Amino acid sequence: MKFKFKIQQYQTDAVESTVNVFAGQPSKTNMQYRRDLGKQKPQLKAEFEEEYVGYRNADVELNTSQLLENIHQQQVQNDIPLSPSLAATNGLGACSLDVEMETGTGKTYVYIKTMFELNKRYGWSKFIVVVPSIAIREGVYKSFTMLDEHFMELYGKKARYFIYNSNNLTQIDSFSSDASINVMIINVQAFNTSFKEGAANKEARIIYSKRDDFQSRRPIDVIAANRPIIIMDEPQKMEGEATQKALRNFKPLFVLNYSATHKTSHNCIYALDAYDAYCQRLVKKIQVKGITLQNLMGAQAYIYFDSIVLSKNKAPEVKLEIEVQGASQARRQTMKFSQGDSLYDASKLPAYKEFVITDINPRTNTVYFRNGDQIRAGEVMGDVSEKTIQ
Repeated sequence: MKFKFKIQQYQTDAVESTVNVFAGQPSKTNMQYRRDLGKQKPQLKAEFEEEYVGYRNADVELNTSQLLENIHQQQVQNDIPLSPSLAATNGLGACSLDVEMETGTGKTYVYIKTMFELNKRYGWSKFIVVVPSIAIREGVYKSFTMLDEHFMELYGKKARYFIYNSNNLTQIDSFSSDASINVMIINVQAFNTSFKEGAANKEARIIYSKRDDFQSRRPIDVIAANRPIIIMDEPQKMEGEATQKALRNFKPLFVLNYSATHKTSHNCIYALDAYDAYCQRLVKKIQVKGITLQNLMGAQAYIYFDSIVLSKNKAPEVKLEIEVQGASQARRQTMKFSQGDSLYDASKLPAYKEFVITDINPRTNTVYFRNGDQIRAGEVMGDVSEKTIQ
């Protein structure tokens, strides 16, 4: 099955907001450096000197004032409060930018497209996607696979992406020596270690160790030489001191943070919160059943229409959640009712005196009461309205 992806304007806006932060940055493709091939590598002849060539991200040439000015422009455009200063990065590159996107609006698509745009405009080609768990890591990898052809159609090129695996370190050499877009996907457990006895797993130790099977090199040093751009997927789950310290070992050019619920704020440049996403019909509303409000129980008629019960042998019944008088206070309870039943008789609460069921219509999923009120399946009336729930 081949998926067709529709370009959404809000996703394009999120990409543009990020890329425009670096307006004025010179475009420098294929920045070369001499790779460390390891001590056990035989001395190569001059004609094989190209084997030493690696391609890294060019440095950010914009100064603090220029970056902050660009950030302010995006914040004004996106109606975001202006940052008083460039957020401290604590050794994580030139800046740390926050992109807030509600769950289900395609933030993975957005940051993959951002990679292609950063490469197109500024020549940056080395990226690391950091995720908090193996499950999310596999989901990100699947997204790259599904979007291969889509971005090939848009940009005329494909990204080389792989999951970091301590048992296959040769992929890191390919990451360094390839001039095209390269993306390493890594879960935080693979590099977060304190080196205290018993405090780190084997995989986390490997990335910091000189390996005989890796020409006596430390994988982290080979990765860091590329000055990668780090993309944090769900950064609020990776804010521990050990993780933040470990991230500095990658020597990132800068950091992009993507989440629906940022815990620590940096420089926010784009925000699509839950309310905006709902208003734009990007996500569906969530209907909440049984919200309890302090001091309102029994003060007015609360009714939640659960469902209609049909039977071959008797007339339709309806399941309603109402408040009933308990020993000390009112409580909510789901009960069955038939045509002609009084909710007051069941609840013993004065608020329900006028609520006698006159009709249960299974075709329209509607219940009618003698006082003229009516309610449909899934609706709630009383001290919690459907609009409040939304």
